[in-house]
Amino acid sequence: MRNTRALAAAGAAVAVLGLAAPTATAGGDHNQPSNIVALPSVIARGGQMTVTVDGCPQGGTMTSDAFRTTHLTPVRGANETSKGTATIKQDVRPGSYDITVNCSGRRLTRPAAFTVIGGVRGGLGGSSSSGATPTDIAIGGGLVAAAVAGGGLFWMRRRSERRI
Repeated sequence: MRNTRALAAAGAAVAVLGLAAPTATAGGDHNQPSNIVALPSVIARGGQMTVTVDGCPQGGTMTSDAFRTTHLTPVRGANETSKGTATIKQDVRPGSYDITVNCSGRRLTRPAAFTVIGGVRGGLGGSSSSGATPTDIAIGGGLVAAAVAGGGLFWMRRRSERRI
């Protein structure tokens, strides 16, 4: 009976130590990129985006199909964090893009980290044509003719009321 208790206690101790060992070694690895944050997460072509990476104390590089390879620099006062600023290419297609970081020879990819939207045609009010179409001219002319006819009719009625 005593051997069974001793064997059970030894097995429990080995199990506890076995579960604690991977946690102790994982905590000691400080050069593993763990979190990629892209702000803003929705950006127009030609815009600038800031990317922050945790677990990257010496800096590194970041790449994506939407921007050129950009350097990550360590952030002062923030342990094991690096950041970089990327400019989105003008000719990139709208959609979701991944970011891959390389820190101290270790790589991490965040799928669909940000979304590129099409550019805005500012100052045109959403219009893509240059001037009025024949349909626009016909509608405008019809409205002006109706206004003139209505005004003339109103004026004629007011004039006939004064005679009575």
